[in-house]
Amino acid sequence: MNVEQAKQWLRQTSARLSEHKDELSTLDHALGDGDHGVNMHRGFQAVVEGLDEWEDLSLSSLMQKVGSTLVSKVGGAAGPLYGTAFMRMGAAWKGIEQVNGSAWSEGLSKAVEGIAQRGKTSTGDGTLLDVWSPVAEAFTEGEPSWDNIESAAYKGMEATEEMVVKKGRGALLGEQSVGHIDPGAVSSYYLFQELANTMKAGEQ
Repeated sequence: MNVEQAKQWLRQTSARLSEHKDELSTLDHALGDGDHGVNMHRGFQAVVEGLDEWEDLSLSSLMQKVGSTLVSKVGGAAGPLYGTAFMRMGAAWKGIEQVNGSAWSEGLSKAVEGIAQRGKTSTGDGTLLDVWSPVAEAFTEGEPSWDNIESAAYKGMEATEEMVVKKGRGALLGEQSVGHIDPGAVSSYYLFQELANTMKAGEQ
């Protein structure tokens, strides 16, 4: 992935989150404040609006700018978690113009660490980490296809439906949280689905 593909990924993700903002907020009504869709739409809209101003940034600096924008513009728990993920990826990609398999592994592993630390969460807690972690693992294990990456994200998202939520407002529900897909996991799936779409388009 080069910087232009990264920008395309961000634009497509923003459009996808805008398209599904009501769905995401409806999911969030069951486990949280009911505003995840609106918050993510606002945050990524701000990112897209900033892309023209960030025209000359390196890939690393772009990712860090995206992260700081998401922290400031996305409300709730999602902003700091998504923001930290992008900032950690940016830091891992310092001096890299083209992200390949090993750089993906490094960047996503650092993003997973950041989400876990910032959210004080682990895999299996029913959060967006349950999507980011299997995606990072897929890159660590070799050179996966983009279809495999999307599949890993989808399976991670689906798995949150069977988990007892241990973080956020949903944790107050205890066993009653089982049966609800985590909205952060869904928005993360859309993020990685659009990454796969962007990268597959570049291979054609």
